[in-house]
Amino acid sequence: MQIFKFGGASVKDANGVKNLAHVLETVGYNNTLIVVSAMGKTTNALEVIIDHYFNDPEQLQAALNDLFTYHNDILKDLFENENHSAFNQLKSWINDLQLFLKQNKSPNYNFVYDQVVCFGELISTSIISAYLNEKNFTNQWVDVRTLLKTDDFYRRANIDWDVTQQQISATLKKNTLYITQGFLASDKNNFTTTLGREGSDYTAAILAYALNATSVTIWKDVSGVLNADPRYFTDAQLLEHISYTEAIELAFYGASVIHPKTLQPLQQKEIPLHVKSFLNPEASGTLVNKTEGITPQLPCFILKKHQVLVSISTLDFSYIVEENISEIFNLLALHKMKVDVIQNSAISFSVCFDNTFNNLEALLLQLKAKFKVTCHENVNLFTVRHFNTQVINELEKNKTVLLKQQFQETVQIVCQ
Repeated sequence: MQIFKFGGASVKDANGVKNLAHVLETVGYNNTLIVVSAMGKTTNALEVIIDHYFNDPEQLQAALNDLFTYHNDILKDLFENENHSAFNQLKSWINDLQLFLKQNKSPNYNFVYDQVVCFGELISTSIISAYLNEKNFTNQWVDVRTLLKTDDFYRRANIDWDVTQQQISATLKKNTLYITQGFLASDKNNFTTTLGREGSDYTAAILAYALNATSVTIWKDVSGVLNADPRYFTDAQLLEHISYTEAIELAFYGASVIHPKTLQPLQQKEIPLHVKSFLNPEASGTLVNKTEGITPQLPCFILKKHQVLVSISTLDFSYIVEENISEIFNLLALHKMKVDVIQNSAISFSVCFDNTFNNLEALLLQLKAKFKVTCHENVNLFTVRHFNTQVINELEKNKTVLLKQQFQETVQIVCQ
C-alpha cells in the first residue's frame, strides 16, 4: 500500500478537490490510502469558534454559520444535485459540533480544542470521499480516530503504538482506496486527541509504518523540499535528494515542509518519502530515503517567528549548575514550552522557545521567584544548515543579534 497526504492548501476550494482527483488519475491510485487535512484555513476558523465559545458567546453562532457556508459553497461547486447526500453529511457534522458546544461541561481549553478542531478534517474528508465516489474513484471513508490511539495529552498526544498497530491491521485491507483524516486520533475513552499542528504528515507516517507501506507522498503547493521558505527568502532552490538524517535535522529545527515527528517511523522501516507538487504531479520533486547528505549541496535556511528568548541567572551571581538547569527545564515542561535553543555560561542560562500554549506569564512568575530573568518576546530564530561566512554576514545585516550558537554544520541566531 502507498500513502498519499494532501494538505489544506491543496483542497482549499472545489478546484483543489477536482485537482486531487486529477492527481490520482495521473499517478495512479491502486492500493492507496489518502490522508487529508482540513480545507484551507478551516483550522484557524475553528480556533476562532473555540475562542468565541470561551470568551465571546454572542459571536459563536455567526462563526459556525461561516464554517457551514464555506464548505457548503464548495459542495455546490462540486455537485450539481443539491440533494446529494454530501450536503446532509455536512449538516450532520455541523449539528454534531453545535451539540458538543451546547452539552460540554469541561473547562479544559485543550480538551475542548481537540473535540472542536477535529471537525475540519472530518468535513474535508467526507466531501472528498463523496466527490471521488461520484467520479468513479470508488473509495472507503475511514474515521482515523478508530485507528490511531493515544494518551490524553490533548493538542499534542502521544501514540500508543501497540494498540494503533492492532487497530490498523484489523481494519485496513489491501486493494482498496481509503480516505482518512490527518492530525486526529483518540484516547482510551474515545475522546478526540490531536497530534499537534501540521500533524497530518505524522499521521501518514504512522499509517505507513503500521502498514509496511511502499512509500509516502506528501503533496504540496511547492515543487518539493526547498532550501528555504520562499515566503521569507529569495532564490529558494529545490533539494532533489535528502537523507533521512539530514531531513530529521531540518525538521527538528523547524523546516515547515516536513513535520518533525514524521521521519522517525519512516526511517525505522526505510520507507521512502516523496515530497511533490500537486500542481505538477509528474515532476520528480524531492526524495527522502537512506542516503547521505543533500543534493545539491546548499545552505538551508529555517525561520521560526514569534519566539520567546528568556535569559536566567542566579540572584546571588553564583554558578548555574545542574540543579538549576533541572529546575528550569521542569518548569518549561510543566508549562508546555517547546524549546528550540539553549545556551549556558558559568552564571547564565538562555533558552528560546515557542509559547504555543500561552503560558508565558505563569512561567515567568515562577522563574522570577528564584532567578533573575530577562525576557524578549516576538523574536526571530534563524537556523542555517551547511552555512558559510558570507551567508551568516548577510543574515545578520541590519538585525540586533540577541543570541548566537554555532556548531560544525549548523548555526542558530536569535534576533530582533
